[in-house]
Amino acid sequence: MQTPVTKSKRIAVFCGARPGVSEDHVAFARAFGYELARRGRDLVYGAGGVGVMGAVADGVLAGGGTVTGVLPRSLYERERGDRARGEIFVVRSMHQRKALMYRLSTGFAVLPGGIGTMDELMEVATWNQLSLMEKPVVVVNHRGFYAPMLAMLDHLVTEGFLTAQERGVVRSADTADEALDLLAAPGAAVLAPV
Repeated sequence: MQTPVTKSKRIAVFCGARPGVSEDHVAFARAFGYELARRGRDLVYGAGGVGVMGAVADGVLAGGGTVTGVLPRSLYERERGDRARGEIFVVRSMHQRKALMYRLSTGFAVLPGGIGTMDELMEVATWNQLSLMEKPVVVVNHRGFYAPMLAMLDHLVTEGFLTAQERGVVRSADTADEALDLLAAPGAAVLAPV
């Protein structure tokens, strides 16, 4: 069963509800959001009101884009749902949160975050690998943040647990412009060569 592809130009951004130790994570997220909106794309995100999540939403709004947040009821207080920007969907579970974000989006960008961000990344990569959907996935490796994780994916190829073609599901970019170009490229959805 394939996930329906939305006709809008919404990009889901997976990222942390925390700011991280470097102020650069928040500044970069805000700039990324602004560029996303400047290119006519809207945001789907986890509806966190602070940290990297809040910054990317602020950037999109400053750039004139629209923001759609998806938040499970159990995390409403923890992730400061009262501070979330844009239209907010409150769902029953994390599974429903991810499924709705995937359905609403035409592609996925991954900014700095923690375990939840990694979970979202790996799930959309798996869904693409299994042909459950065909939407581009781009890790934004700003200042090498995701270099160890990208090296791990390469290691999986070396060890025979992932083919080079499957590895191409997760593309990477060092800058916001490069990431947004990859998300907009025709045929960028899945199994791109590395």
